[in-house]
Amino acid sequence: MNDAPESPKEARAQEAAAIRRRWITLGEVLAVLAVLISALTLYLNWSDKQDERADKAAETRKASTRAAILVLNATPDGDDRLLLKPTAPDQIVQSQTILFPKALDLSPVETTGDPRIEARWFEAALKRAREKAKLPDDSVGDERLPVAITTRFVVNGEPHDAVSLYDIGYGIAGKWLSGHHLTLRGLSLVGHAKADQAQTRIDTRWERAFGGR
Repeated sequence: MNDAPESPKEARAQEAAAIRRRWITLGEVLAVLAVLISALTLYLNWSDKQDERADKAAETRKASTRAAILVLNATPDGDDRLLLKPTAPDQIVQSQTILFPKALDLSPVETTGDPRIEARWFEAALKRAREKAKLPDDSVGDERLPVAITTRFVVNGEPHDAVSLYDIGYGIAGKWLSGHHLTLRGLSLVGHAKADQAQTRIDTRWERAFGGR
């Protein structure tokens, strides 16, 4: 058995070897940390892109929903005509179908490429209905005629259909014997409807206004 003390040279060699082992161990730890950090960075980048794609998809859906909501604005063109135009500039009207209350006994009016409302479409029938209901010869303020308008329009090349309920604002003046003059005032949005419910809803609105007269 050799119990001789280590020489300074041997001690320094062992210490150097121990230091090298510590550095190797530290290097391995740092390498593992680098891999973990890299993996975490990749995951965060992927997650951010996923969130960004989800946000873009949600925004696209919202934009598509907004594009499909049509609101018409009416501009009087003389006393007997309203020019119709979407409030959103990127909506282009292709054609329209206008339904009137059944009580007026009028066929739907179809327009193509020229959205409008003309008094001559319903003036005579409306005058008869007012006379039957014994309404005043002269309107007090704006009178309302419920209608349903189905609009086929395009947004960014995509076709859409919208069925909406409107009130046509009008005024009437004159005497029954001498004749009446109908003046179109404007258009007021009441709400939106399903195509198979539009006629029933405007008939209901008509009955509320004229049924008890």
